[in-house]
Amino acid sequence: MEEQLTEIKPLLTNKNARNFQDFDCQEHDLETPHGVLHVTIRGVPKGNRPVILTYHDIGLNHKSCFNTLFNFEDMQEITQHFAVVHVDAPGQQEAAPPFPTAYLYPTMDELAEMLPSVLTQLKVNSVIGMGVGAGAYILTRFALSHPSLVEGLVLINVNPCAEGWIDWAASKFSGWTSTLVDIIMAHHFSTEELTENQELIQTYRLHIAQDINQDNLALFCASYNARRDLGIERPVIGLNEDTVSTLICPALLVVGDTSPAVEAVVECNSRLNPTKTTLLKMADCGGLPQVVQPGKLAEAFKYFVQGMGYSMYTERCLPHNASSPFIGIILMEVYSYFLPDLN
Repeated sequence: MEEQLTEIKPLLTNKNARNFQDFDCQEHDLETPHGVLHVTIRGVPKGNRPVILTYHDIGLNHKSCFNTLFNFEDMQEITQHFAVVHVDAPGQQEAAPPFPTAYLYPTMDELAEMLPSVLTQLKVNSVIGMGVGAGAYILTRFALSHPSLVEGLVLINVNPCAEGWIDWAASKFSGWTSTLVDIIMAHHFSTEELTENQELIQTYRLHIAQDINQDNLALFCASYNARRDLGIERPVIGLNEDTVSTLICPALLVVGDTSPAVEAVVECNSRLNPTKTTLLKMADCGGLPQVVQPGKLAEAFKYFVQGMGYSMYTERCLPHNASSPFIGIILMEVYSYFLPDLN
């Protein structure tokens, strides 16, 4: 099921500052089988509800990738009922120290295999994952390997394929001086955004160049560029539904209609079970829908979670395996002129 969504919102609530601030959070550095992960926790787990687990894209950290969304009023209404765990990829958090010489950065598969240890240490039984780009790939790999730990996934700009984006970006912008920052900007933003939305572009160019350790960033980018294909395949009822590798949890795929990731997200959608997957294309939106249109993404997330069976006031109002057609019907309500009041 594919939906269209139209909204135009400014990037920043404060014109002259980056809206990346954490509020009422606890930070932890957790040992895992493949190194230390920096995690930031908002709230405390609520009963038997899953925790919202986020994972950011290359060139970003949890603050620059998700705080515009999670600080948005409508999203805070949701997080009153769900704790949130933000994961920063190794070395990507604010003020991260450089890795030692010859440090071997984890592969994408190893980054995914760090997450079960994090959940065990935090005493979390299950999650609803929200990932962007590289983070969406990592959470998908995690869900494929540990399906019992993942109740649902919101995947923004996910690319299931193995081909490296660096070569693609360099060829697309062959006239540019292709610094790492330039290439990452081309990964995040459409050509239109790069030329027209100067405030957004300046904010993120400065963040990528100044706030993230550049050597650490290069290692994370190289790991993402060397990823393997997710190996997922759309199941065919009566033929291979018991043998094919695919997500078994509900998934909401999100992409802006002018995002560089459109083709990759459509490809991912074609490989997933259509009864459990909804593709949401945001109209008038580029590469960072969670930053540019936080209100509509928060609204879509609310209905996605309710479609999974969680209301805002009861533990679970539907079976655990509530399927995507119900989610799709609820999402369609989001885009109608008359929105039901489900608070």
